[in-house]
Amino acid sequence: MDPSNPLGSHDADIVEVALRYRFKDRSLLDRALIHASLAPTRLESNERLEFFGDAVLGMIICERLFLAYPDALEGDLTKLKSNIVSRKVCADVARELGFDRAISLGKGMGSRDQLPQSLLAAVFESVVGALYLDAGLEVTRDFVLSVMNARIARAHQQGHQENFKSVLQQTMQRGGIPTPEYVIVHEEGPDHLKSFHICVIVGGRQFPTRTGASKKEAEQLAALAALAELGFARIDPTTGEAVLTDEAVR
Repeated sequence: MDPSNPLGSHDADIVEVALRYRFKDRSLLDRALIHASLAPTRLESNERLEFFGDAVLGMIICERLFLAYPDALEGDLTKLKSNIVSRKVCADVARELGFDRAISLGKGMGSRDQLPQSLLAAVFESVVGALYLDAGLEVTRDFVLSVMNARIARAHQQGHQENFKSVLQQTMQRGGIPTPEYVIVHEEGPDHLKSFHICVIVGGRQFPTRTGASKKEAEQLAALAALAELGFARIDPTTGEAVLTDEAVR
């Protein structure tokens, strides 16, 4: 490494260790690790591999979501995919795997501790693209899912935590039970400060009434009450937040 340019040369070994794969064509990996700030021309930088890797990553994640969540609607899958392949997530993965220490950068890029998310995300996508070209889909899929599966599950869980009505409906449908019915038991207060008391009835069974400042809020709380009574949700004693069990449809 040129001592006058401490960010200059890259260390591809770091990436191969993280991938648990040794490239047959090392030039592909070298290209994936050359930032435009150092490459002689942009065509010799990692930008083309970033473009390709972004598409490969998206395809693998979409396949995983499509197969893992057969009851999820297209809109829900789109939101999940956008969350999982976001610039922040890809940058976080790149840093966790040490890719920030592996890329070649030109002068003036600052310290490696302050690299922008966009640069780190691009490195991750470039490496994915290079891996696909060198090893094929199966190896690339295994790598991507090894670092993304936990994030996929977490994103899906967090998304559903905001829509207990959807979880209850899908869970009941899986068991062949009719669509839950939400009943306003009572409403009180002036129009600007009204509260709603709502219960949910599922298959003829009435579950505990819950109160909210809006119908939407009360219905969500009523759905959560039903999920908890049916054993599909619990309250985390540490955080106090509702957590769906593995048996709930997600």
